[in-house]
Amino acid sequence: MTQRIAHHPGEIADCVSAYLQEGDLDGITSMFHPDCQIFFPPDQPPLTGLEGARKAFEGFLDIRPQIKSEVFCEAISGDVALLRANWRVIAPDGNVMAEGQSTEVAKKLENGGWGYLIDCPNGPPSLA
Repeated sequence: MTQRIAHHPGEIADCVSAYLQEGDLDGITSMFHPDCQIFFPPDQPPLTGLEGARKAFEGFLDIRPQIKSEVFCEAISGDVALLRANWRVIAPDGNVMAEGQSTEVAKKLENGGWGYLIDCPNGPPSLA
């Protein structure tokens, strides 16, 4: 399969979506930092590391939906970036399966591209 590199933090979701449509779980996890935390579902403890990224996406492989993400806020400092985006998960038949507003922290990966370090698909968890 094709190796994708997000040359800009806002490209990470597009790479994840392409890998998801191909059913490439290794490709999806390559878009996450090894120390990542994924806060999904929001009422559960975060999924951690590349194994956590695999768990977060393995249930979608049979469906192979598309992820559409529109970054509307971005702050980059060196090898770290903060992103906010509106996103939708779209089934192959065109129906919207889920949508929300995310907050993510991205970090440069060893391959020179960007990957998610902290992924909060429904925004950061509440303190309460």
